Amino acid sequence: MNAHSTKNEYDPSPIKTSAISAKRYAAILAMLVGESPLKTVLHAIVRLIEEKKIGSKGSILLLSADGKRLLKAAAPNISEHYNNAIHGIEIGPNVGSCGAAAFFGQRVIVEDIATHDNWVLYRELPLSVGLKSCWSEPIIGADGRVLGTFAMYYSEVKSPSLDDLELISEAALLASLAIERDRSSRFQRLCGGIFKQMPLAILITDANGTVIDANPSFFNTLGSTQSELSEFAPQLVFGESSEKELVHLFQQIKSGNTWQGELLGRRADNTMFCADVNVTAFKDTGETEYSYAWIFADITDKKSAAEIIHYQAKFDPLTQLVNRPYLFEKIEQQINMSKLNPNACFSFILMDLDNFKQINDSLGHKLGDEVLIQVAERIKGCMGPNDILGRLGGDEFALIIPDEVCSEVLSKLVQQLNQVISQEYLLDSHQRVFTRLSAGISRFPQDACSLEQLLNCADQALFCAKEQGRNQFHFFNDQMQSDAERTAKLTNALKLAIENDAFELHYQPIVCAKQHRIRHVEALIRWRHDGRLVRPDEFISAAEASGLIIELGRWVRVEAMKTLLEFQALELDIGMSINVSTFEFWSHNLQDCLINSITETATKICSTGFPFHRLTLEITESLLMKEQVHLINSLSQLRKLGIKIAIDDFGTGYSSLSYLSEFPVDIIKIDKSFIRDVNDKKQAALVSAVVALSRALNLDVTVEGVESHLQLAFVSEKEVDSIQGYFFHKPLEKTALLEVLTKH
Repeated sequence: MNAHSTKNEYDPSPIKTSAISAKRYAAILAMLVGESPLKTVLHAIVRLIEEKKIGSKGSILLLSADGKRLLKAAAPNISEHYNNAIHGIEIGPNVGSCGAAAFFGQRVIVEDIATHDNWVLYRELPLSVGLKSCWSEPIIGADGRVLGTFAMYYSEVKSPSLDDLELISEAALLASLAIERDRSSRFQRLCGGIFKQMPLAILITDANGTVIDANPSFFNTLGSTQSELSEFAPQLVFGESSEKELVHLFQQIKSGNTWQGELLGRRADNTMFCADVNVTAFKDTGETEYSYAWIFADITDKKSAAEIIHYQAKFDPLTQLVNRPYLFEKIEQQINMSKLNPNACFSFILMDLDNFKQINDSLGHKLGDEVLIQVAERIKGCMGPNDILGRLGGDEFALIIPDEVCSEVLSKLVQQLNQVISQEYLLDSHQRVFTRLSAGISRFPQDACSLEQLLNCADQALFCAKEQGRNQFHFFNDQMQSDAERTAKLTNALKLAIENDAFELHYQPIVCAKQHRIRHVEALIRWRHDGRLVRPDEFISAAEASGLIIELGRWVRVEAMKTLLEFQALELDIGMSINVSTFEFWSHNLQDCLINSITETATKICSTGFPFHRLTLEITESLLMKEQVHLINSLSQLRKLGIKIAIDDFGTGYSSLSYLSEFPVDIIKIDKSFIRDVNDKKQAALVSAVVALSRALNLDVTVEGVESHLQLAFVSEKEVDSIQGYFFHKPLEKTALLEVLTKH
């Protein structure tokens, strides 16, 4: 035999006589039958071989689960240092004796470790612990796969005899039995543990329903004990389920098929539960009748949660009405009905509570929610049996009226709705609240034929109702559509104008009432569009409605503040007034943004200190009606910078004169409507009253709209501070203004 061979050169014919005595064989087999631990059995096999072959040192290594490495298992008489060093070594064609045997699945005999090619990289390790030869036999499983290796080491260079080879072959066979028995037992133990620990109820019955086995979850689910449930009758447990489902179940499983579905179960205490059930029919070897494996889970909580999620996805949690997505789904259903019935029609009423924000702001959202709940109940009281009511969000409700488009019928309904909505609300806090309704009505198919169009039409009608004073309703008409299209076109043009810098400022001088000298100018925005200058009253409302007013206002301030710096450079003692839209004071955040915008612009365009004392911001009278604390703080911050605050168009709003004492204001600008008829004694008295009040509050007074000698004489008698109007100056372009100022 070639001392360097790594392949088995011996005839692998069956062993005719055992190299291991029957007594010793029996001892090992007894250990296997007795389910001794694998480690104990493998150590016993190694010792058995070592006793048989004096001077040998046995070693059993197991192949890792990935089939790539050898792991130590039993080598009681080999150095622990050596065992640890080879633990986890990768198998390969030239990896010692055991690594090569596992790799090829064949016996590998190495008579001299010191000279063999397989040990070139590893020889120092065995030689250092006195191991000089190694014969390795692969441990093969019943399926032909390598499970590990059995090796015999000697402390001398040594070749095996036939008896030696029979011995290691039988040792490998015993080791194979031990390893496979252990893995089979472990698998059974794992299966048994899984069976017991599974949260799913598992039951195995014979064809007659006799319980063969069941896990604890099964008894827990049914609320029974093993002694109480020797037989399983699915007709009783799941008898409350659909008869159709049960018939189908038994048809399937009696035919040997699997069935899966949801059933309604009854526990031992008669409580019901929802079950997700899977039944598998099978036949054991030699059996003629089917046995059944029942697996089911209690999904009661899951079903309840799913139902809640389903409900919340379609209904408003506050009012329990249909929510926005589900209402839109209902509208789509109504529209689709027209495909089956050409005469199908319905109406859509969009409703909004008037001044509901004031209720929320003054009483809080909790009481506001109480109002919304009561509103929903009142509307439901006016509905027909097929009508569908939904809450779209906030204080916005919508009503679908199937098969009804008659204007008279709908008008009566909305009038009835407004009548019940406008009645007093008694809240839990004993607060008494009133609100009213604005509504917009669109009809299918005469106004629109799609969901989006129908909503848009109703929204336009609602907007029209609010624009005309609220507390009323409007049907959609073509004029509204034309107005909406014109507004949309105007809004798009405004966006492009902002991007293309198509705006410019004109300035109207404000003169001293006594000397008629220019002391101030008001910046007025103009839009050069389609070859003409567009006045603010033609586009400001569209800018406010679209939110573009914020960006537009910022542009005006930047340009006006730059012009003010030009005045300063020319040593002109002229102030600058800038109009600020109410929308820039709409929220606390916008007020903060306005202040930051002004200070940041000043810092950017003037590093030496901006002349804020020459800057005036003009706000509208309607601002005085807003929530006051933060607004007063914002105006106070502006005044601390040196900026003056003017109330523009005073007298045209709804504010109380008492608000003037509460707000940080410097100037009152009396609207031109008060001096239109100078012979009107009432108007003259009002102007005198405003001037007197302003004097008492230490406020300056400017009169707007002076266009004639009579008007000038009239306001001069009232001892106002400043005058603005075409009598003196029309709005001027900056170049023209600078010419006037330098000559003035």
